[in-house]
Amino acid sequence: MISDSRSGDDYLKGRGAQFNPHNRFAANLYVKEHIEGIDDWETENQKTAFIDGKSKSIVNKVASPDVGMAYSLNPYQGCEHGCTYCYARNSHEYWGFSAGLDFERKIIVKKDAPDLFRKFLERKSWTAETISLSGNTDCYQPAERDYKLTRQLLEIALEYKQPIGMITKNSLILRDIDILAEMAKFNLCSAYISINTLNEKLRLQMEPRTTTVKQRLRVVEELAKAGIPTGVMVAPLIPGLTDHEIPAILKTIASAGAQKAGYTVVRLNGAVASIFEDWLKANFPDRFEKVWHMIQSCHNGNVNDSRFGQRMTGEGNIAQLIKDTFKLHCRLNQLNIKQHTLDRSLFKVPKVQLSLF
Repeated sequence: MISDSRSGDDYLKGRGAQFNPHNRFAANLYVKEHIEGIDDWETENQKTAFIDGKSKSIVNKVASPDVGMAYSLNPYQGCEHGCTYCYARNSHEYWGFSAGLDFERKIIVKKDAPDLFRKFLERKSWTAETISLSGNTDCYQPAERDYKLTRQLLEIALEYKQPIGMITKNSLILRDIDILAEMAKFNLCSAYISINTLNEKLRLQMEPRTTTVKQRLRVVEELAKAGIPTGVMVAPLIPGLTDHEIPAILKTIASAGAQKAGYTVVRLNGAVASIFEDWLKANFPDRFEKVWHMIQSCHNGNVNDSRFGQRMTGEGNIAQLIKDTFKLHCRLNQLNIKQHTLDRSLFKVPKVQLSLF
């Protein structure tokens, strides 16, 4: 159930979603409508829980032709960052959870990721195509500080000379700059930082547990100084809310050392639509109708479009204006001048050292 005026004590600070929409795979739905009529209703724990996850494989082939990656590796499922628009929320339903608060509070940790990664790289059929870390949830979300799975995966990638592409919105990536700089010497890595607004207040509302805008710009600068090919994903752009920032964002990231930039237009697939709608009404009630209709105008009258080729950048007048503005300011700031391809010719499975005794 969506509230049109969730605010004050009812608003969960530090969380993007404010409720748990129904899991489409669940047979039953439980709703607390009259608290006096329920004897055993338990209020759910607001703290983040970390759950051990088991997987048969850790590297996934990406079938979508318009996301810019062929393979992805995700050591975590769910993400405490709490970005209200996150398309990955829907994948949490496959694990039996909701795409809403569950996505932010029930984090599945794949502790076997390093072992599974080695097994994957040692397949005879593997041809060392670039693997994106991560393609779904952020590999540098808060849990990484304790579990260090991403760092272990990078150490393995360096050992095998496996090309890795990274995308994150967390400054924790700087912890691993030693490994990334070493990989960059062999042209084995590139990194994208996600920045879709320079407005710190909006960032805090929209992405409550992410790194600040100032910190992300510092990350871009530090990675570039270390010789790591660095870009920025201005994603997702939200028409009527953040699209006017395109010129300022591109100028700022170019000054920080970014070499490339890409973008997407927000699309609200599955349960994300109700989560974002609820957030938009609560935080921008005066702008809700305008923003909502502008998003619809980019997706043929809907807030989501699943068609390859259109779903990421949208279509129509507003989408075209965003595209033209982005292209112009990339050119003015000398972004996307050179194509960069990682080197997979160095890939080699390390020889096992046999003991003499």
